[in-house]
Amino acid sequence: MNINNYKNLISHTYLFNEFSPEDILTLFTRDYYKIKRYEKNSIVYLQNELCNTIDIVLDGNVSIQKIGENGDILTIVTYSSGDIMGGSLAFSKTNQYPMTVVSDSRSTILHINRELILNLCQSNRKFLTKFLESLSSKALILTDKIKFISMKNIRDKIIEFLTYEYYLQGNTVIKLRISKKELAEKFGIQRPSLFRELKKMKQDGLIDYDSSSIEILDITMLKKV
Repeated sequence: MNINNYKNLISHTYLFNEFSPEDILTLFTRDYYKIKRYEKNSIVYLQNELCNTIDIVLDGNVSIQKIGENGDILTIVTYSSGDIMGGSLAFSKTNQYPMTVVSDSRSTILHINRELILNLCQSNRKFLTKFLESLSSKALILTDKIKFISMKNIRDKIIEFLTYEYYLQGNTVIKLRISKKELAEKFGIQRPSLFRELKKMKQDGLIDYDSSSIEILDITMLKKV
């Protein structure tokens, strides 16, 4: 696929928003990029596959997943249009994907050669700053995720999620923007386990829920932030 079809989108991504669409055409010569399309549920990178490019999701959704010994799928992080993948791995001495990267929907990904990133970091201070900021943000997200999945108690994970969404949405009725199946994957548990704990919390008078929302009945259970 030709970069010309995506020049406007790329110039509006965080990493390249200092460049015009015409600049994008100049920067991305044939040797510096590939654009690939992935079907839903197809594997973008296998665990332990070498990371030699910095990738930008042009459309669709892509997630990093780990499959546990009992078959549980744990979604570590999900990327959508404009998000960057592989920024730190591509320049690591052990540049292997620690987990599998899967396309959650029909997705298009821009694979950028490391040499282009190095050249831009050396020649453009603003680009270098944005690239470092992107790496730092990803590191913080990963740290928070590791802290979250280290919780052994399913109820703790639910309360952590509800606390975050309560302060984000500003309402005791939490509108679910993902399915309960996807929520269970984020928790690294099976969907029946999630439903069992939600049912227990409802019986305890902590929450009520339906297919699209969870209502917090006991505000005191939320974590202090």
